[in-house]
Amino acid sequence: MKNGWLRKTATMTTAMICAAGLARAGDWPQWGGNDPGRNMVSTETGLPASFDAQGGALENVRWMTPLGGHIYGNPTVADGRVFVGTDDKLLSDDARFRRTQGGMVWCLEEATGKMLWRLVVPERSAARLPAGTLYGQQYNGTCSSAAVVGKRAFLVTTACEVVCLDVNGQADGNDGPFKDEARYMAGEGQPPVTLGPRDADIIWMCDMVEQLGVCPHDVASCSPLVDGRILYTQTCNGVDKPHKVCLRPDAPSFIAMDTETGRVIATDTEGIGRTMWHCAWSPPSLGVVRGRKLVFFGGPDGICYAFEALKSVPEKPVHFKKVWQYDCVPPKYRQPEGKPFDYYIGDKRKKNSTNKNDGTFLGPSEIISTPVFHNGRVYVTIGQDPAHGRGRGLLHCIDATKTGDITRSGRVWTYDAIERTISSVAIADGLLYAVDLAGRVHCLNVKTGKPHWVYETHAESWASPLVADGKLFVKTSKRLHVFALGKELKPLAEINIGSPSSPIAANGTLFVSSARSLYAVRKGARLASPPAEPEPAKR
Repeated sequence: MKNGWLRKTATMTTAMICAAGLARAGDWPQWGGNDPGRNMVSTETGLPASFDAQGGALENVRWMTPLGGHIYGNPTVADGRVFVGTDDKLLSDDARFRRTQGGMVWCLEEATGKMLWRLVVPERSAARLPAGTLYGQQYNGTCSSAAVVGKRAFLVTTACEVVCLDVNGQADGNDGPFKDEARYMAGEGQPPVTLGPRDADIIWMCDMVEQLGVCPHDVASCSPLVDGRILYTQTCNGVDKPHKVCLRPDAPSFIAMDTETGRVIATDTEGIGRTMWHCAWSPPSLGVVRGRKLVFFGGPDGICYAFEALKSVPEKPVHFKKVWQYDCVPPKYRQPEGKPFDYYIGDKRKKNSTNKNDGTFLGPSEIISTPVFHNGRVYVTIGQDPAHGRGRGLLHCIDATKTGDITRSGRVWTYDAIERTISSVAIADGLLYAVDLAGRVHCLNVKTGKPHWVYETHAESWASPLVADGKLFVKTSKRLHVFALGKELKPLAEINIGSPSSPIAANGTLFVSSARSLYAVRKGARLASPPAEPEPAKR
């Protein structure tokens, strides 16, 4: 790792984030850390290459906190606090709540892992969803990463709501305008709970189903991007149970909100609800291109879009101004047999599926990963919900300086030796690291897209790779793999800790989760008596 390059990059990105009012330089305050381009690179140093995740005393482990039956959320760290989303498996430790089959958001003390407060998100009943919806929020819990700005944290709940939370919870009182936490967290049809200092404090809430007419699919998940007073997010609008049509085709797929009030201030007008394959889940990113700030989002129609970022909060809602669009799904993927293709035929679970789940299946995919902006280019992959199965993917490098339909003119290079993926990429020292659903790690030349090496982990991966301290951290369903950065393949360690969530680094510590617990990993630390993990959640 070239420390000079890292320091320069860190100074530039931290300046952009600090200007927007986010957290300290060593924090990881939102998905992508201190880089609004969402490049998964940290400037932290002194991180251990390995640690103990099982057994008695745990070497290089600062603390370990059991959080639930499964952890899909990626942690964020800001101002001495850690935020992470889980299921509600541990609600049994609080007699006020029934198990709601919804999700939770935890706020932990960064130094100790001690719980400061929790947000309980009850299951959204079928009566509060459009008829024909396929929605199973209980399977994943809270998947959104919180974006923390000063004393506020923003995220998308499992009930398809954008919420603004007080980072102090109820410990400093119930701030408004939202005052109905006692009823909300109790769940539908239940009497209000008695609030305590370890409960969440909701400042405002936007119910995207009721207020925007959205129909979520499977689960609501998008990690918001905050730029000053403006929040950007996908809406999680999706298709019906048979995977045929979007039930709410005219609902927006991409919005901007006022972080102070929760008011929706901008929406897209692309008609994505009429062309989407599955659901809008991809977290947006942001970058400055030739002096103009652009926001990028990956569409459930397989198209990557660039809009002009809002310069201020408008008095009345506006429509985004599109700068360019790039179709990431070539015709041979969209119509592999030369005719319109039934998206659901490619689901490995169907009896008549032509997908053998070996990675060779050719069919359409959407964008679930984050488009990563880096040095004037956007890097984006295509994939599907992992439950649908493996298939051929594609990684694109796009020239962000173009305008209009830039599917051809904006193509710098493509890499087709990658399978479907829902992971974002990490770029450092002229190298790009990507991970596909099958668990293959790809190291490419960032300028040309030519591979230097590919490594087979033999386990499914949903997580995005992390570059930190001269190392590459890659999470699979079974292990955390650690590599030395560089053009030559140099595995350093494998730790038996697997889950769908991504590792992050903040303030000299690596934060990484197992299926049910969050670990704070620090060189030289030793956890003498790790707590017991909860029993696995029943799926």
